[in-house]
Amino acid sequence: MVLRHLCIMLCIISVILFSAGNSHPAPGREHTVQGTTMGTVYTIKFISPKKQSLALWQKKIDARLEQINAGLSMYDPDSDISRFNRTGADRPFRLSKDFLQVMQTADRVYRLTSGAWDGTIKPLVDLWGFGTQNIITVLPDPGDIQKALSRTGFHHLILDKNFLVKKIPGITLDLGSIAKGYGVDAIAMLLTAAGIENFLVEIGGELYGSGVNRHQKPWSVGITPPAAAAEGQRFYQIITLDNAAIATSGNYRNFFTIQGKTYSHIIDPKTGFPVDNQVVSASVIARDCTFADALATAFMVMDTPASLALVNRLENVECLIIKKTLTGFTEFASRGFHTFAQP
Repeated sequence: MVLRHLCIMLCIISVILFSAGNSHPAPGREHTVQGTTMGTVYTIKFISPKKQSLALWQKKIDARLEQINAGLSMYDPDSDISRFNRTGADRPFRLSKDFLQVMQTADRVYRLTSGAWDGTIKPLVDLWGFGTQNIITVLPDPGDIQKALSRTGFHHLILDKNFLVKKIPGITLDLGSIAKGYGVDAIAMLLTAAGIENFLVEIGGELYGSGVNRHQKPWSVGITPPAAAAEGQRFYQIITLDNAAIATSGNYRNFFTIQGKTYSHIIDPKTGFPVDNQVVSASVIARDCTFADALATAFMVMDTPASLALVNRLENVECLIIKKTLTGFTEFASRGFHTFAQP
């Protein structure tokens, strides 16, 4: 028997705003723009003392997100990434500005995590039924997993200025674990360029908060409990974002079950199998959401002490990792995470 679980609410992090009793309203009015993108939903809140046309902002935001999708969508056969995936080995592929910026962060995260995050695992993602291929009803054959592994490896790519080259045939990219974060950063830049300083951008649960909310307080967001960590508990942890981003990766919303065993959509690039390390969620706070998004996925794969050691070496990066135990859940936080967490 096969059971596929796809939660309707895709946002791993929920947005909440607090109203402090003694706070004074910030000058300007709070505006909200919502829509759909990248197979999920987005919500942008911003405060401006000037009169704003929400219809115009809707067009600007949608146009920017469509531009990003045109470069990074796995489901658009004409997107830049789809065209690159069809490109043969040793043929330089010119990258768009968006594609290049994502690849630069991807390369950094791949190196920092010793390959725990790898954007070339599309053959494995498809083989396990989590990608653009059909949902599976039986487990992949070990031989097929090995064949897929032979067509993966971020080190088989050469990033030279604004060109990307495959060193071996069959390498394909899947940047789904970083694209939403990049979308958040792109919309944050769009707002900043328009002179708006106080805003909160959320796409599919990945967020960036700048300035203050309408109560002149830093934006507050809540990390939802992993699965049914606490019945009736709406949020596991409240986080304050002060010109920072947060991204969360979890294995409790996208999985399937075969013969009583659950298989997560998070694939270990080294083994080719879904991870089975008791890590149920990883949240990363960083200066940009692209970096946070990729790191959160990597920390689902990595040994937790190694993840914490890496974060504690990085500047302006913090994390919260939650693991499932026989008695419930245990959390592991980086040294400075408490400075963002509300009691």
